[in-house]
Amino acid sequence: MKHSYTFWPRTVIGGWMSAWHLEAHRLKKMKQNFWNPIHNEMLRFQIIQLLFVAAIYVGFGWVGVVGFIASSVIGFTLLEIVNYIEHYGLMRKQLSNGAYEKTKPHHSWNSGHELGRIFLFELTRHSDHHFNPSRKYQILRHFKDAPQMPTGYLAMIPLALVPPLWFKVMNPLVEKHNATVSEDYVKSLEVPAEVE
Repeated sequence: MKHSYTFWPRTVIGGWMSAWHLEAHRLKKMKQNFWNPIHNEMLRFQIIQLLFVAAIYVGFGWVGVVGFIASSVIGFTLLEIVNYIEHYGLMRKQLSNGAYEKTKPHHSWNSGHELGRIFLFELTRHSDHHFNPSRKYQILRHFKDAPQMPTGYLAMIPLALVPPLWFKVMNPLVEKHNATVSEDYVKSLEVPAEVE
């Protein structure tokens, strides 16, 4: 399994490239000009970002630009580390048509730690977010039999940054979880436990 340092460029650069491909496909389908920022949302957003950085330069100089870029990199790096933690080692089946099965509660790690629930706006109840994307974060439910992180996010994030320790802690949990996945198990997860 990949460590967080190989996951990061794949998701950041890959996600950005995928957004361009999706936008090109959308524009082709609508018979719109790819290079027209009125129609091309990705192009428009890139222009807005460059203008924003230019405005920061005008207001705060190079120190402001470097500070903004550094805080942006830290922000999306933290987002991707959390994404890595929440889905590490959990796989969805590929269907015969090439698509993947619908996301279910056993496709993400959860954390039932109270402090994390409070500070992270129920991010710890990640399974319900995927299983029921329209559910508001305040009422996300806990799936007690879904995969559970061994500790809260505050400890999981630095752990993910030390791959040998991460693999030592998480790989046995992934193997144990994958060995228990069955049709009965998946069906049992579709009804969450109302645990507070």
